[in-house]
Amino acid sequence: MQGKPLTVPDDGLTTRQRRHRPLVIVHTGAGKGKSTAAFGLALRGWTQGWDIGVFQFVKSAKWRIGEQTALETLATVHTDTGQGGPIEWHKMGSGWSWSRKEGSDEDHALAAQEGWAEIKRRLAAERHTLYVLDEFTYPMSWGWIDPADVAATLRDRPGTQHVVITGRDCAPEVLEVADLVTEMTKIKHPFDTGQKGQKGIEW
Repeated sequence: MQGKPLTVPDDGLTTRQRRHRPLVIVHTGAGKGKSTAAFGLALRGWTQGWDIGVFQFVKSAKWRIGEQTALETLATVHTDTGQGGPIEWHKMGSGWSWSRKEGSDEDHALAAQEGWAEIKRRLAAERHTLYVLDEFTYPMSWGWIDPADVAATLRDRPGTQHVVITGRDCAPEVLEVADLVTEMTKIKHPFDTGQKGQKGIEW
């Protein structure tokens, strides 16, 4: 189902031009599902043949979530058959794959900054169609990455590059430049009653 806009702005763009504008998307809030929604978007993009880059900023290198296995399998399908699009998956905690440096408690801030610097280079080069910046709000909240720099970079990025950011407490500067912001609101969660995470639900 294709959604219809409530209003049509007087911006000089054709309907086609407006429909194909690249988007900055933010999934924030205290509720579950922020990363899940972003990876669902990556699945849609893959079916369209998009080049997808996933960058995980916080999750432990030892924690391999199910979506990583699924998307890396689809990357192999693309390589072997040409179906879908290419996918890269990079995790800060294991040392970014382009640098192969292991992360540690002491250098997490530097690793986050290195990751953002690489993403900026890729945006400038129009490397991917979709960037999933998973848990990217936290390095901004912790003062490791400047939200104003993020906002300016996303606002001025060239070409048709979609960016989705996940995490709680997204910086106001980034929300200002975003085209689509969804706040996940927690009503109930099994954790509230002492239940631990389980396979297929949390990872």
